[in-house]
Amino acid sequence: VQLQASGGGLVQDGGSLRLSCAASGGRFSILTMGWYRTAPGKEREWVATIGRDSTTKYADFVKGRFTISRDNAGNTMYLQMNNLIPEDTAVYYCTARQPGQLSPDYWGQGTLVTVSS
Repeated sequence: VQLQASGGGLVQDGGSLRLSCAASGGRFSILTMGWYRTAPGKEREWVATIGRDSTTKYADFVKGRFTISRDNAGNTMYLQMNNLIPEDTAVYYCTARQPGQLSPDYWGQGTLVTVSS
């Protein structure tokens, strides 16, 4: 499975961005998809996950601000990010996990999100 993330950029505090993750080379509909991020000087952290049944889970620091979704027909996952704050500045990575696995099997190349104050 190959993953291609896009949609990052520079946005002001309080602004919005939508990240996309296009998948190819596998059965997208059975994959659990997710987003992780790595902020400058910090360790990588999990952001959100969407299961093959579209069940969603979020890290506490993005609840109510970010929405993860998927389009199985288009083999694409999204992360709508609203009310962005400078602390959201990071490289965002999309991931995919095969059924039965506990951690991601595949990682995209990352897309940079910068939130200016």
